[in-house]
Amino acid sequence: MKGLEIKGISKKAKQGKYGIVFTSWNPEVVQDLLHETKKELLNQGVDETDIIIKEVPGAFELPLATQFIAEKEKVSSVISLGAIVKGDTPHFDFISNTCLEGLQNVALKTNVPVICGVLTTNTIEQAIERSNPDKMNKGKEFALTAMSMVDALV
Repeated sequence: MKGLEIKGISKKAKQGKYGIVFTSWNPEVVQDLLHETKKELLNQGVDETDIIIKEVPGAFELPLATQFIAEKEKVSSVISLGAIVKGDTPHFDFISNTCLEGLQNVALKTNVPVICGVLTTNTIEQAIERSNPDKMNKGKEFALTAMSMVDALV
């Protein structure tokens, strides 16, 4: 599976300020996403002082924290990271729908690009596959998407 390819990130995007909000739930997945997202922002030339990182308990809390950063920290984009793994109850459906809709609403309300870095998978193995830096490396894609959106909205 081929990942996102971005041609020519602008100076404006490299000089942008980025928020990363991540969940403490499913840390074996989310910590890899966090590490790879931050690493790619730095690799693209974003200054470490322009990366604001906040932790929240779970995916349900992501939209509020994302909105807070978008409004209070004057960021160019916010990347929201989490992993919701399907279980035996409808909880997965309620939380994933609420989280994703909430993140979209934050972007529309604040006019700040919000990148949905929330994995929604059937198994923990699928989530690990998508967060493993040696495999799909979704964190890198989330960072590049954020920078691309900053460029797109210039």
